[in-house]
Amino acid sequence: MPNSALHVARTGLEAQDARMRVIANNLANIGTTGFKRDRAEFATLTYQEQRVAGQQSTNQTAYAVGLNLGTGVAVVGTSRIETQGTLNQTGNTFDLALDGPGYFQVELPPGGQLAFTRAGNFTISPQGNLVTAQGFAITPPIQIPQGSQNVSIGPDGTVSALQPGQAAPVQLGQLQVANFVNPAGLRQIGDNFLVETAASGPVELGVAGQFGRGQIRQGVLEGSNVNIVEELVEMIEAQRAYEINSKMISSVDEMLRNANQTL
Repeated sequence: MPNSALHVARTGLEAQDARMRVIANNLANIGTTGFKRDRAEFATLTYQEQRVAGQQSTNQTAYAVGLNLGTGVAVVGTSRIETQGTLNQTGNTFDLALDGPGYFQVELPPGGQLAFTRAGNFTISPQGNLVTAQGFAITPPIQIPQGSQNVSIGPDGTVSALQPGQAAPVQLGQLQVANFVNPAGLRQIGDNFLVETAASGPVELGVAGQFGRGQIRQGVLEGSNVNIVEELVEMIEAQRAYEINSKMISSVDEMLRNANQTL
């Protein structure tokens, strides 16, 4: 029994350590554009069934309850919380935010792998292409000709600008918004990028503001959806749980020592 209790307490320590790591990552990214907080998910480990409920106890009676001993806990996954962060005005022409569900689609070098992001802090490359802060091109590509003025990006993603010698703005292209059946199934690869998985389903590109996709806001950036107060409460709870499991190990160790001295 004491050895089993030591094992159970150890799994509790490992689980709370993983939970604290998730919380630490959330707090570290509190200022990251478009960041979505994670939540650790737990599940009980296999139970040791020593007596089944309903098993015969005598010829005429049966046990009303079973005897099942748990073997601990494990982290089975992390869930990304997709709630929208605060939209902050920046006034920068190429700062874009999605007001609602969806992602911007980006082409990663080498090989042109597609990635998806909520971080809309874009800029213009020397060739005039709309790119991320890392220099990766938005796809479908948007090119801003040299000398363009008053670049405007509408809620539906239409990009237009005033060209030299012309009195009316010219449409340069249209940004599209990616959507997924299960956005939580996207895999995080760092640099604010996510990639498609079998769990997320295939990407569905479409016009911003249609079929449940968010509208595009120009001169705005979406902040992280991390709430400091919530994370601090989670941190304190994880810390207390860790301390309790540590106390359990100390108590079982003392029980074993007393048993050895007595025997």
